[in-house]
Amino acid sequence: MIDEILNLQRWLFEWRYWRGRTPWDTNVTPPEVMEFLADAEPGRALDLGCGTGTNAITLARHGWQVTGVDFSPRAIRAAQSKASQAGLEIDFRVGDVSDLSELCGPYDYALDIGCLQTLSGPAQEGYAAGVVRLVRPAGQYMLYAWLPRSWRGKTRGLSPEQVSELFEPRFQVTRTEMGKDQGAGAAWYWLVRA
Repeated sequence: MIDEILNLQRWLFEWRYWRGRTPWDTNVTPPEVMEFLADAEPGRALDLGCGTGTNAITLARHGWQVTGVDFSPRAIRAAQSKASQAGLEIDFRVGDVSDLSELCGPYDYALDIGCLQTLSGPAQEGYAAGVVRLVRPAGQYMLYAWLPRSWRGKTRGLSPEQVSELFEPRFQVTRTEMGKDQGAGAAWYWLVRA
């Protein structure tokens, strides 16, 4: 039953990409990521829920070797096309972020803007286990997620406590910045791999 629901959700995302109705796909890398890039030495980066590749492309332009993962084949095709037009080599993959077993680390940096918040229970745990396995000790992980809110009859988002439960003690939350997204609470989390 859960697999059927997840497949329906995937088809709805594909439908929205096909129709061009993707309000989450801003084509702008957030200032928080740009701030990180200004001070970071390039290395290997993992973009989880990469969509059409906006942030992966920004990372690659700053000298990073990037892997981008998204479950939407349409989004990955768009990302590959954008990277090709920019003359960049990025490893874009259609995949499930809750099972990252096909990826090999270590990565120096992982980024998630709005992906983990869409997962539930076991999928979140699988995602967290993959990030723990793939990010090197002292590596950085940045997460952007809604704070818990009602969305289409369900609660979506992550509380700071949930982020800590998923990642500690393997990661330490070093900074949290609260803000608003569509009039409701959201947060950026900066984590470092222990």
